[in-house]
Amino acid sequence: MAHEDTFIMVKPDGVRRRLVGEVISRFEAKGLDLCRLEMVLPDSAIAAAHYAEHEGKPFYDGLIDFITSGPVVAMHWSGESAITVARAMMGVTDPALARPGTIRGDFGLQVGENIVHGSDSPESADRELALWFP
Repeated sequence: MAHEDTFIMVKPDGVRRRLVGEVISRFEAKGLDLCRLEMVLPDSAIAAAHYAEHEGKPFYDGLIDFITSGPVVAMHWSGESAITVARAMMGVTDPALARPGTIRGDFGLQVGENIVHGSDSPESADRELALWFP
């Protein structure tokens, strides 16, 4: 196992639904280390940079509108296999298909509002951490 850093974000729906503490407590209970946390209202520039890989896709505008619709909680987590562990804890993107016990399985309602985002690779973690915590 390798020590990794990862970016986790509680999205506007998770903040609105007061699930920030629940998300944080799950990652802490798992043994990951919270290195940095900031609540921020994303502007269109950071949203566009965050979702740059999806630009031109039919759902891109909806992603930008959603992520800028309210505050998010941006977090830097660290630990053994942090990326893989966090992704497993979040569950699959579609909450209807996410297993009970995962964050999305327990709290998500739809693909567009699925509570959390997490880096999917060391490269995306580096990019996202640099973007959200310059």
